[in-house]
Amino acid sequence: MTEKIRNIAIIAHVDHGKTTLVDKLLEAGGAYRENQEKVERAMDSMDLEKEKGITIKSKNTSIHWEDYTINIVDTPGHADFGGEVERVMKMVDGVLLVVDAYEGPQAQTRFVLKKALAEGLHPIVVVNKIDRDFARPVDVHDMVLELFLELEASEEQFEAPFFYGSAKNGFFVGHLDDKQVDMLPLLKGIVDNVPAPEANDNEPFRMLASNIDWDNYVGRIALGKVLSGQAQKGDSIWLHRKDGTKVRSKVSRVFEYGSNASAESAVASAGNIVGIAGFEDIDIGETLAASEDAEALPFVNIDPPTIQMQFSINNGPYAGRDGKHVTSRAIRDRLFREVKTNISIEVSDSDRAGVFNVAARGAMQIAVLVETMRREGFEVLVSRPSVILQKDEHGKTLEPFETLYVECPEDAVGGVMKTLANRKARVDNMGINAHGSTIEATVSTRGLIGFEFELLGLTSGNGIMSHLFKEYAPYCGDISTRSTGTLISMATGTAIQYSLLPLEDRGKLFIKPGDEVYEGQVIGENPRMVDLAVNPIKEKALTNHRSAGKDNTQTLAPPIIMTLERAIEYINADELVEATPSNLRIRKRVLCPNERKRAEKRGDQNS
Repeated sequence: MTEKIRNIAIIAHVDHGKTTLVDKLLEAGGAYRENQEKVERAMDSMDLEKEKGITIKSKNTSIHWEDYTINIVDTPGHADFGGEVERVMKMVDGVLLVVDAYEGPQAQTRFVLKKALAEGLHPIVVVNKIDRDFARPVDVHDMVLELFLELEASEEQFEAPFFYGSAKNGFFVGHLDDKQVDMLPLLKGIVDNVPAPEANDNEPFRMLASNIDWDNYVGRIALGKVLSGQAQKGDSIWLHRKDGTKVRSKVSRVFEYGSNASAESAVASAGNIVGIAGFEDIDIGETLAASEDAEALPFVNIDPPTIQMQFSINNGPYAGRDGKHVTSRAIRDRLFREVKTNISIEVSDSDRAGVFNVAARGAMQIAVLVETMRREGFEVLVSRPSVILQKDEHGKTLEPFETLYVECPEDAVGGVMKTLANRKARVDNMGINAHGSTIEATVSTRGLIGFEFELLGLTSGNGIMSHLFKEYAPYCGDISTRSTGTLISMATGTAIQYSLLPLEDRGKLFIKPGDEVYEGQVIGENPRMVDLAVNPIKEKALTNHRSAGKDNTQTLAPPIIMTLERAIEYINADELVEATPSNLRIRKRVLCPNERKRAEKRGDQNS
């Protein structure tokens, strides 16, 4: 039975076309009826995924083609969500490595391929977007092979087949001179080159929970590949926890994953990727087995987090206006619940009441968590990201460093290089391609905070960057990642145009007339590296009707609208981001100016 099953993961750098490829594979595999509307980015079910255009959570689907069941796992391409990729490796027997025909292998390409090769998985290389201007599939083919050698692929892995095509246009071929027709060559390539799962129906049931899903009717669902045996609704099986304890329960439902939805199945059979419900507290990395004496299955080693931020209750003047969940207990419960399904995030209590440490791979990963909580009705204060430091055997402080890849127009290279120097980056390599210059550098994770937004400004939105964790190395000293000060409101109330007009001469505003502000809120940016107290709510003293309408003829420039990710990376250590369902504000930790001055004198700006 397992001979007709193929389990694959689709891995790639962000924006190289993974999710579009899944869409076309679903279509080619008959997932849609003739009269059924075909859905773009069908696997990106989260609202945030659709809005950002990236995959955040790994998801399962399957297609049935010529008597074969091909289980497909779509994985994120952004480095911050690498934990989603790592845990998938235990579910599959092969990977489709998608590489852009112009960009070639990028930072995340290296990361995901390294993990796949280490697990002994069989790769198939898919060179996508060959219809793109300046596409260079032949060069990319050689670059991928060089990457295989660099990552010490086995001889069998090095002989991986290549397919060339365009997921957008729905075709792939085994050779560049073949006729471009449809997706069938790639489907046949998967069946021929990915081995059937090594599983035995005749042995006792065993399955590793590699992911967790949720259903409103049955609760938590453990997803994974059945390594041996079978299980069906009503069977009594054991949960082997990470802490060594064992719990017996009954299987309430078995699910298989096809096209865009899950469907109840009669049996979980060996080799197949399924979902099993009936275990309320099961976590990722735990084992389901028929026997109490069964050995727990090993899980993948997840790379540790490198940054952390602090979450706390909203204690500002407008706290409780927007949210349903505003207590520290509610925030704590929600954060620890996140750990159940996201193994690359760590949560701990801090030494201050109502303040919680959240560690992750990158600021975007935490920003996604904050945005999700906002939409669930939470109000939180979030600190600036800080790196997680370590000590070597001699007591010397170490910090995380990353390999940075930048692509920018040639006329912007000077500004980018100056910025990298200010952030104490070391340039390792430079080159030129059809679209401009490429820079490879080593930089501390601290030095990367806020760099992406600065790069967009330096390159008029044309700069592209990616990064990959490299190592822990000696601390490189102080780094200034913001060269501006702020405009701080000295009053609480509603901002008015009369007061905001003269503030434009002092900097760029984050607010507009009619916005509610409060004392200690950051309402704009000062070009000088000092904080300036201003009054955005001061009304004009009117003497006659003529002066009352005098200022209506003057207009304000549009304010800078901060996204959550931008705000988190923008703030300094003495500032916080206030995130509520309806508002995003930047504020000082200490709102009262007199108390803030005393804190500065004490050197206690982070309290």
